[in-house]
Amino acid sequence: MVTALKEYAGENTYLSVAGIPELRQALCEFHTRYDRLEGLGVDQFIVGPGSKELIFLLMTVFNGDVLVVSPTWTTYRPQSLLAHHAPYVVEASMETEWRVTPEAVEKTIVDNKLTGNKLLIFCNPDNPTRDKLTLVYCYCSVVLKKHNVIVLSDEIYARIHFADQHDTLARYYPEGTIISSGLSKWASAGGWRVGYQIYPVQLESLRLTVKSAASHTYSCVAAPMQYAVAKGLRNVEECDSYMHHTTRIMKAAAEYSYSELTAVGVRCTKSTAGFYLFPDFGLVRESLLKRGIETVGQMCDVMLKEANVALMGGGPAFLRPVTELTTRLCYVNFDGAVALAESQRLGLETPLPTDFVRLHCTRLHDGIQVRIQQSSSYRTHVLQAVPNLELPVCWLLFLFT
Repeated sequence: MVTALKEYAGENTYLSVAGIPELRQALCEFHTRYDRLEGLGVDQFIVGPGSKELIFLLMTVFNGDVLVVSPTWTTYRPQSLLAHHAPYVVEASMETEWRVTPEAVEKTIVDNKLTGNKLLIFCNPDNPTRDKLTLVYCYCSVVLKKHNVIVLSDEIYARIHFADQHDTLARYYPEGTIISSGLSKWASAGGWRVGYQIYPVQLESLRLTVKSAASHTYSCVAAPMQYAVAKGLRNVEECDSYMHHTTRIMKAAAEYSYSELTAVGVRCTKSTAGFYLFPDFGLVRESLLKRGIETVGQMCDVMLKEANVALMGGGPAFLRPVTELTTRLCYVNFDGAVALAESQRLGLETPLPTDFVRLHCTRLHDGIQVRIQQSSSYRTHVLQAVPNLELPVCWLLFLFT
């Protein structure tokens, strides 16, 4: 894609608001291949400058109630407020591995007496938790149909499913599911700002309304990017290879982080896709209270100040209670180019060795591994000895000693 971008750098005309036909056709073939979605047409797509812009435009033109999930990506609720909606929150919990259950969706609708148009903003695989539905899909689609809920299924992390088993809601609820995706995550192209939405033919009037709003806001996605992505997506072999290498690296990083966190007693749901864990540090609540720390925000402030550990609190950013000690933990703090080069050197037929994270995701490894057998003087000198800690295990041990 970078090579193609050089080739098309001179493209400077305004393009179709929905995206050039070549790109939309490439996206049709892409989702037919990876999501087993048959019969897609180029007129079902809108290409935008990142998926956020398109999600916001959808909320802006939507006439009805907006539902968001707790926990989920930080942008959805602020965008709904900017679009003059007061969002209703569908609650999830660690007990159900943060899955969105049909019971929770229906409870939100019934308890709030929502009888008009409804739009559920749903992230799958989720940021910050995991892929949420699978078996629940069939039951959830019944509830969605029953209450006439349109779903924006944000599947930006779909190609980073560790077992390559992403299952789109559109296969179970095709008439009511709008897929949102883009190049930011799987192609490591966040700064290119190329996102898109796929609308079912039953929601064509809504697609046209979003397209109209797009013409009055961003006009079109940058021309060189569109041509470059369209050409790059046709290189199926290279796309496959890149996805498989990066996904297995992320899986190794996720499993390593999960095992180390849970080994010291942190509650956590194992990630099956993407870049994040959502650990709960409730085990240190009593120690924190003795220091006058009552909220997750206060805890994160202390972690940053005392140990150079940066986490986002679950509340309020991810719509969790501020006294709940859940956090969004990102485990991509390493040089991806180094890890990718080693994975490519080994070849996909060779599994990553058990010490891959230690050797090739060094910053991640060094941030977690703390020598707990050191003398009591370690407590005094730990911050000087390990100045660039990136994850909270060191801080937890420091707090306990």
